[in-house]
Amino acid sequence: MASVPWEDELTKRLQDQFGDRILEFSTYLGQNFLVARPEAVIPIIEHLKLEAGFDYLVDVTAVDYPQRPERFDLVYILYSFSRNERVRIKTRIAEGATPPSATGVHLTANWLEREVYDMFGIRFAGHPNMQRILLPEEWQGHPLRKDYPITRQDDRWVQENLGIESAQ
Repeated sequence: MASVPWEDELTKRLQDQFGDRILEFSTYLGQNFLVARPEAVIPIIEHLKLEAGFDYLVDVTAVDYPQRPERFDLVYILYSFSRNERVRIKTRIAEGATPPSATGVHLTANWLEREVYDMFGIRFAGHPNMQRILLPEEWQGHPLRKDYPITRQDDRWVQENLGIESAQ
């Protein structure tokens, strides 16, 4: 099943406010999302929080497309308690890009962005504590990148810190 256009009062207001900085409004299986230019993401998140009641940042994640020039999709999931509604904001960024942190709008972005850094290696500009959150600081690589082999643990770290040979 393909995504279909998403049109309602919220999309009209967002289109009026952000114009061509929003590239697409779609829905897939009842899940609404928009695709925006990277520089528009934080202003859109702030607008949705202050003007549309999307007061909770549920998640920030990424998807790796290593063959694309803009290697990563960043996906922000917002929820409105008053509307009982979710919306996703997607954007594409290149390897090495440093998108702005959402911590100034939602405090929950702190740990979520750190997880994206830990798993994908994406650093967020302006983040107050951009360091690993799940893996040890000395861990090599970012396990959710598609070029990180699934059978590869950080064998050196496992040997040095756990004193065992990897089972891989």
